[in-house]
Amino acid sequence: MTMLSRIRRALVIAPHPDDEILGCGGTMAAIVAGGGEVHVVIVTRGQQPRFDVAQAEQVYREAKRAHQHLGIAETHFLGLPAAELDRLPHADLNAAIAGVVKDVRPDTLFVPFVGDLHMDHRLVFEAAMVAARPRGGSYPQRILAYETVSETNWSAPTLAPAFHPNVFVEITDFLDAKLNAFACFVSQCQPFPDERSIETLSALAAVRGSTVTREAAEAFMLIREVS
Repeated sequence: MTMLSRIRRALVIAPHPDDEILGCGGTMAAIVAGGGEVHVVIVTRGQQPRFDVAQAEQVYREAKRAHQHLGIAETHFLGLPAAELDRLPHADLNAAIAGVVKDVRPDTLFVPFVGDLHMDHRLVFEAAMVAARPRGGSYPQRILAYETVSETNWSAPTLAPAFHPNVFVEITDFLDAKLNAFACFVSQCQPFPDERSIETLSALAAVRGSTVTREAAEAFMLIREVS
C-alpha cells in the first residue's frame, strides 16, 4: 500500500490562490481519483489599498474553477489580508487555520515550505504546525511541505532552510489535470520563461519525476508521519 492510497481526507493549505495548484495539483487529482477527499483552504485575499478589489475577486473565481476541475470537495476562504499576515496577531492566524483543521479533520496536511521567500508562506507554515500539534487522539497523521515555484527556489541559498524533497508522488496520469487547473488562473499564468508558466510546471514535473525514474512527479518534504 502506497502513502497516497492511505490518504482518505487531505487538507491543502495555500497562503494565496494558485499556490495549492503549483505545489500539489497533480497529487490532489491523484487522491481524488483514488477515492479520497481533498479540501483546500485559501488563507489570504487581496485587499485595498494594496490590491485591486476586482482583481482579488477574479482570482477567487479562478480558484473555484480550478478546484472544480480537480474535484475538490470544498474550498475554504479565510479572507485574511494578503502580503500583510505579519501585521496580524499570530494568535488570530493560528486560530483561523486551526478552525479549518478542526472542522475538516484531515489525516494528511499539505503546507507551504518554511523556507519560502514570501513571508505569508512562512507564517502560514508555522500556523499550520500549531494547528496540527499532536495532542489528544485527533490530529493529522502526516504533514508534507510542498514547493512553490518563484517562492521556494528564490530564497537565499545557504542562509534560509533549503527544500530537500524526500517524498515523490508520481503524477504521470494527472499532469494534464494539474496544468489545466493552473490554466484556470488566467490572471496568474504567465508566458514562458516566467516560472509561473505551463512550460515551467511541466518541466519541473519531469525533473522531479526523473529523480525517481518516472515521467512526472511532485516533490515534498515529509515533516511528520504517525503510523
